[in-house]
Amino acid sequence: MSLLNATEFRFSTFLVTGIPGLEAMHMWLSIPFTAMFLLTLTGNITIMLVIWNERSLHVPMYLFLSMLAASDIGLSLSTFATMLRIFWLEAREMSFPACFIQMFFIHTFQDFESAVILAMAFDRIIAISKPLHYASILTSRVILKIGLAILIRTVAVQVPLPILLRRLHFCRSNVLSHSYCLHPDIIKLSCSNTRINSIFGLFVVLSTMGLDFLLILLSYVLILKTVLSITSHGGRLKALNTCISHVCAVILFFTPMICLSMLHRFGPKLPSHVYVLMANMHFLIPPVMNPIVYVLKTKQIRDRIIRIFHRKRPEES
Repeated sequence: MSLLNATEFRFSTFLVTGIPGLEAMHMWLSIPFTAMFLLTLTGNITIMLVIWNERSLHVPMYLFLSMLAASDIGLSLSTFATMLRIFWLEAREMSFPACFIQMFFIHTFQDFESAVILAMAFDRIIAISKPLHYASILTSRVILKIGLAILIRTVAVQVPLPILLRRLHFCRSNVLSHSYCLHPDIIKLSCSNTRINSIFGLFVVLSTMGLDFLLILLSYVLILKTVLSITSHGGRLKALNTCISHVCAVILFFTPMICLSMLHRFGPKLPSHVYVLMANMHFLIPPVMNPIVYVLKTKQIRDRIIRIFHRKRPEES
């Protein structure tokens, strides 16, 4: 009877996890994570404000960059909130609706960022292969349509996920593996039939980030083909230099995700905190590093930021 009652017990909340094995250091860990969160907000908001206020930056490359910054802010707000709550307050409990909402926003901003990185690759193809027609091809109307298409695709594939989760019962355990709610992590805890959830979740990943990654690789094959056709060595270097920031964004976003997936499927059995830290790298590092990379490698944005600070100093004096 006790076994029967245990299997029939249904949880009504989830418990999110900090970093396994490092619970005693949560308060100390909160310091670098808080610094990362503040750096993420400061860097990405600065980039968006600079692009918004400088009309000369209202061109496709920087409009896509502002979309990337917006997705980074959304992803950070979705993930850091529960992480810092665990580190500061040891508050781990989350209701099912709150967990499903967080999951929806995390995966939505994740897919949105993937699609924006793909759009930025398309922007680089046009800029390098057809520089004379760049402005006529990527008009403001086209950029708006691309942005709307990204938003519609992302929301359309993500909305069914929390709806399908509502039909599941959770009676095995209610302890999640991460500091935030992720779809694969949630369905592993269900004692219901999760075949539909698993198949649809795999379809979402392959049709969004998987497809985006393949198209990004294809775009760089086309870019390299165009660059190699340029006769002058200086022209080749100049063309490749315009892609460095974007290549960094691709590496920062996709590398931790691919490594984590490979480790789960083919790698040796590692301590749980290794997988948690790698998942945190995928969700937390790109929003921190993207603004740093683009400020360092993009002269126009760097010059505008320096000009703002120089303008403020005389006013303060």
